[in-house]
Amino acid sequence: MNPHDVQIRAVRWHALPVQTRLPLKFGHETVTSVACARVCMTVSRADGSRAEGWGETPLSVQWVWPSTVPYEVRFKAMQDFCDLLTEAYAQFPAQGHPMEIGYDFIEAVLPKLLKAFNATLPKGVVMPTLAALVCASAFDLALHDAYGVVNEVPTYFTYQAPWMNRDLSAYLTPAADAPQVNFSGKYPIDFFRQPVETKLLAWHLVGGLDYLTLAEVGSNVLQDGYPSSLDAWIKRDGLKALKVKLRGNDAPWDFARMKQIAEIGLPLGVEWFTADFNCTVMDPAYVNGVLDRIKAELPELWSRLSYVEQPFPYELEDHPIDVHSVSGRMPLFLDESAHDWRIVRLGRELGWTGVALKTCKTQTGALLSLCWARAHGMQLMVQDLTNPMMAQMTHLLLAAHAPTIAGVETNAMQFYPEASAAEAKIHPGLYRRQSGQIDGSTLSGPGFGYRLNEIDRKLPAARMSSPA
Repeated sequence: MNPHDVQIRAVRWHALPVQTRLPLKFGHETVTSVACARVCMTVSRADGSRAEGWGETPLSVQWVWPSTVPYEVRFKAMQDFCDLLTEAYAQFPAQGHPMEIGYDFIEAVLPKLLKAFNATLPKGVVMPTLAALVCASAFDLALHDAYGVVNEVPTYFTYQAPWMNRDLSAYLTPAADAPQVNFSGKYPIDFFRQPVETKLLAWHLVGGLDYLTLAEVGSNVLQDGYPSSLDAWIKRDGLKALKVKLRGNDAPWDFARMKQIAEIGLPLGVEWFTADFNCTVMDPAYVNGVLDRIKAELPELWSRLSYVEQPFPYELEDHPIDVHSVSGRMPLFLDESAHDWRIVRLGRELGWTGVALKTCKTQTGALLSLCWARAHGMQLMVQDLTNPMMAQMTHLLLAAHAPTIAGVETNAMQFYPEASAAEAKIHPGLYRRQSGQIDGSTLSGPGFGYRLNEIDRKLPAARMSSPA
């Protein structure tokens, strides 16, 4: 038996409510508040040593579960599912590295748990796989952190032998048309960025409801010390990269929005742009039309447009749209669809050329998708779920190790900066963008290097705890 192997002993989770200072529009829905699931997991080794690990993910209902079902019903379901996960993880008997325990849980337990849970919901209410993954991700992150803490090493150092008992061939299968890819003897660390980057280009999110100029804000300016418009954010933070949320069902509006933002951003020094159609498009011709018009009428914007993100519906298996015509024009990245590496493989077959990684789809799954995509020549980004507090730390750690095309999306400071005030005292570079960058160099120590003993964060009572 590997002396570093761990087993889960106890689990609890806390719900941390957060209110946005501005509304954030996701496709057809708008976010004004969120609850973050913060999980504590206790693990032990064979020698009897024990340690706690922590993980956190925003339960962003509107993003993971777009639906006409009332928000309150969906939100309650996700919290109830976290209760079930608390018990299920605590009872899971597997031992090993968190990549192994995490993978086995996600493969063997999570689908059955979701199916049984959905059977208890009111008629017409079905929680999707993405929502289940987001709930599970906080538990999975806590497991990975606990492993590093109990073994007194940074978790990212352990994604290799002899810490891991299985190489990547135990998890991943190469594409049929890629005989040159072989995962035998390979580990996640073989696909990481070398060297690791602690200072990263910061991508700013321009939401569909965001004011673009101070003049546009008018009397609606917020008196909270933070910018209320895009131009003010660019000037304050020295922003160089903008991710633009589009409608996907109104081509003239989408083009005009890109044009307006370019006209503001380019003179202020913005160098990178990307277009996010947010899963609302059904026909590649729509995206092609917007792109072709930008290329013809806005050549400077076109030269700085780096990729297009997830224009098409979430469930790729239900909507296997051939997107080669889009990716022939511009790199095309999976986001909401990329539940795991198998969906990434299907996406590649359909013409997708890149993957947006998120810790909210589990640390285990994000690393496996990273490795599969890199091995097959696909590009990577690390995208935000508007991660505050602890969630921002693991988000930036993934981006520091993933060889992204350029930096990381980070936008919690736009929508709820005060939520992270306690963490920002210890990790100021993680929660304030300066000179267009975000800085994670203060993360240090075993596990994910949170330095929780230095952070004055008072948690609400645990919503659910398993027996120790």
